Amino acid sequence: MKAIAYNIKPDEKEWLVLANYKKHDITIIANSLTVDTLVFADGKEVLLVFNNDFLTAEMIAGLKLLGLKYIATSSFETDHLDLKAAHIAGMKIANVPLSEKTQTPRMRMEQVIKNLDQWAAGKCVGKACCCQNNCGVAKTLK
Repeated sequence: MKAIAYNIKPDEKEWLVLANYKKHDITIIANSLTVDTLVFADGKEVLLVFNNDFLTAEMIAGLKLLGLKYIATSSFETDHLDLKAAHIAGMKIANVPLSEKTQTPRMRMEQVIKNLDQWAAGKCVGKACCCQNNCGVAKTLK
């Protein structure tokens, strides 16, 4: 998948690159995610959100216009994402489910890549699903 990662910390970047192992085409941008930096996402399928960058309805609409279909956050929480706007835009969202296995940056980045792998295969991300869709699959896995 073609992805873009904004505002990534150096240790997260290192673990993301190692977890990805050249499976996905990931562009890494040091800038924070803002309305003005959305343009860098043109031609991508997935947005990777780090460090709790806020994603407003306006930004999600802009991402949709650029052709993005997925948003993956490296955080456990999703309160920094407008889930309703993403649902309206038809975008799928995944986070890193809180567990003993996701406590380190390495493990979180491995989950982010696992989410991309599942989407690339046309599958649900299971417990990582944060979509407001009623697909039933993710709901039964939670």
